[in-house]
Amino acid sequence: MTFSIVARSADGGELGVAVASKFLAVGAAVPAAASGAGALATQAWANLRYRPKGLALLAAGGDAASVVAELTAADEGRADRQLGVVDAAGGSATYTGSGCFPWAGGRHGQGYACQGNILTGPEVVAAMEAAWLASDTTAPLAERLLAALAAGDEAGGDSRGRQSAALLVVSPEGGYGGGTDVAVDLRVDDHPDPVPELARLLGIHTLLFGSTPEADCLPLSGDLAAEVAALLAAAGHPGDDVETALAAWAGVVNLEERLRPGLLDPVVLEHLRTTAGPA
Repeated sequence: MTFSIVARSADGGELGVAVASKFLAVGAAVPAAASGAGALATQAWANLRYRPKGLALLAAGGDAASVVAELTAADEGRADRQLGVVDAAGGSATYTGSGCFPWAGGRHGQGYACQGNILTGPEVVAAMEAAWLASDTTAPLAERLLAALAAGDEAGGDSRGRQSAALLVVSPEGGYGGGTDVAVDLRVDDHPDPVPELARLLGIHTLLFGSTPEADCLPLSGDLAAEVAALLAAAGHPGDDVETALAAWAGVVNLEERLRPGLLDPVVLEHLRTTAGPA
């Protein structure tokens, strides 16, 4: 009923899962990941107990293959299960029980595992693997996972149709304000074309919570500060202190994560120019 990819970034800093299915809210059932431990996808006749047990085994130092072996050996329903695991070192494993509905199977390699069941054919996981291997290893893991998921979707995906998709990425202190390791947690629970919709949501997420290197930010002074002040006034946030006015506006439009003292993120500037109109 589902196709997924679990993976680790090339630098080891990110772990994540992307999944799509003809199933309501697949993101609530399939993916699990823990920073510094690993990531997994439990599907087919999914055993949701695999998620906490698998992450605990990974956190204790278990490698992907041993985690798959231990989870499935203890499960009397393993013939109906499908599982993909990546550990913190990049080891991977995929498992497809003999009772999974065809087409069902998986592929894996260093740092990734792709798997699916009730698919249009083996071309789905083959397309996912190819897209993953062809992706830019320096790109954010969320983008690479989504590219692989989109390739599987375009190759046929779930033979029953489309309904939901999800994307989960963890990294140390990667969440909002650095207060959590959950860097990306996006879900499309019920949609006629969920993978493109997931891509749209990731675009918004990147706009709001992405990070531009400090070296690429602009000094908020001189003519630029004057332009920004005029744009903020046009947007309904006038003020004598441009940084204070900018912070007030950014809080309204949810761009506060991109603010830096004395500097201006070019993404913030472009969004301000686009939404406020001519200064």
